[in-house]
Amino acid sequence: MKLAILSRNSKLYSTRRLTEAARQRGHSVRVLDPLRCYLRVSGDGFDMRYKGQPLADYDAVIPRIGASVMRYASAVLRQFELMGVHTPNPSDAILCAQDKLRAHQLLAARGIDLPVTVFGDNPDDTADLLSMLGPAPHVIKLKEGAQGAGVMLTEKLAASTSVIEALRGLHAQFLVQQFVPEAAGADLRCLVIGNEVVAAIRRQAREGEFRSNLHRGGTAQSVIPSTAEARIAVAATATLGLGMAGVDLIHSKRGPLVLEVNTSPGLEGIEAATGLDIAGMMVDYALAGRKTRTMLNQTGERQSKKSRS
Repeated sequence: MKLAILSRNSKLYSTRRLTEAARQRGHSVRVLDPLRCYLRVSGDGFDMRYKGQPLADYDAVIPRIGASVMRYASAVLRQFELMGVHTPNPSDAILCAQDKLRAHQLLAARGIDLPVTVFGDNPDDTADLLSMLGPAPHVIKLKEGAQGAGVMLTEKLAASTSVIEALRGLHAQFLVQQFVPEAAGADLRCLVIGNEVVAAIRRQAREGEFRSNLHRGGTAQSVIPSTAEARIAVAATATLGLGMAGVDLIHSKRGPLVLEVNTSPGLEGIEAATGLDIAGMMVDYALAGRKTRTMLNQTGERQSKKSRS
């Protein structure tokens, strides 16, 4: 089958592993820089080209879209979808997950627990906004960020107020969350594919750091999530309309809390810690979805023909 991977850099570990896994399975695969894809939209159909050549006949596309190119890359992915190409992570679902506030609202509406979160726009409301959250420490997060970037811990109320004022001066969009001390700098990354957590690692922040991201010096070890943790991770992924995701959970006094749902989770740390072929699982799932869609379309066409006869 013919697979496309949307990625700015074919040499990144995750992109390279997906490419290798596809080729090992006998599939044709091509890495496409979404910023080099250009589109034609008209009432008679959709077309797309890449470096002067038409993009056609792909069975599936796996998006590896970063925040810096999200707007354009999601439009490219949507064009693939409109051209009938299957993707495990649709463009609208990726945009939803990338918007932390929207994602938190949808998760909370489904009864999925997360750290208490507040959001406000007017400086006159800052004091009351923080009173809704509770006493410091607070965690302040930019609405769009990855790998721990744009996440700050403020130890005192005055510090929270100062950081909020500074971010508003920069016209930045951000959330403020309760700090969960019992997490002790650790979180659980669950890799969800379909209805299953296929792998999980416990990440521990380095000394003096509260962010457990591996890119920030955190360490990882393979673990088996509890039934409750796995259920929450799968539910969070499905709530946002994703087929594959990395769901980050932390432990609290009231149970597991969802920190974030990542649409392009890095594979290097989790493959190294677990020894599993996560990239291969992703490729299989993406192309299996294409087969399922084709079978459903063929069944629908047969039923339509019978109804007309």
